[in-house]
Amino acid sequence: MSYYFCIVNTRDQPTFELEFGTSKQGGDGMARFSQEARELNPFLMHASLDYVDDMQWYSNQMYLKRIDHFAHSHISAFLTPTSTRFLLLHLPHPPNTAPIPPPQSSTSYSPYGPYTNSFPGTTFNPASSLSSSTTTSSSTRSGLGNLGVGSGGGSSGGGIPNNPTSPQTEEAVRLFFTEVFECWLKSIMSPFGGPMEAIGSSVFRSRVAAAGRKYL
Repeated sequence: MSYYFCIVNTRDQPTFELEFGTSKQGGDGMARFSQEARELNPFLMHASLDYVDDMQWYSNQMYLKRIDHFAHSHISAFLTPTSTRFLLLHLPHPPNTAPIPPPQSSTSYSPYGPYTNSFPGTTFNPASSLSSSTTTSSSTRSGLGNLGVGSGGGSSGGGIPNNPTSPQTEEAVRLFFTEVFECWLKSIMSPFGGPMEAIGSSVFRSRVAAAGRKYL
């Protein structure tokens, strides 16, 4: 399973992005998105924001579970009390697929240089918002209860690395979002940052990656 995680502020601007792969069942933690999928992912994430905005009025939970899907890609969402959106796209891939490194130009979060992101034709600008993308097909939300997550990630047919719709995956994603939310709160309370600004901290990035290895 390959993951693309993004934090989007209330102006629909991405403030943090990270790609990683599953670390369960012998996974190496490397994302295996094709170049076409890597270019499409930001548009799918932005299109799913409409579903987040609609569902926030029908749920009193911050974790909105799986809200959207397009082809084989599934998107889960987490809404903070300040309406910042955490989005996680998960894409299953065939076994033994070699990791494909992102282009050099997509490096984004250097605290020593200008902020850019993988959203085509955009840079982080508080005065502008992302262009809207095409609407993807919505998925039915499942009313799954909390289930324990084993260290092995479940069976080979329905475990975390193989099935983005399984109860084990739903619970693992919830735990991932919860840990990232705690790290995000500490980050925005810094006098050098805020919820509307890009997160360039290497410490925050490493903690998000560690949460991905821990739960996904």
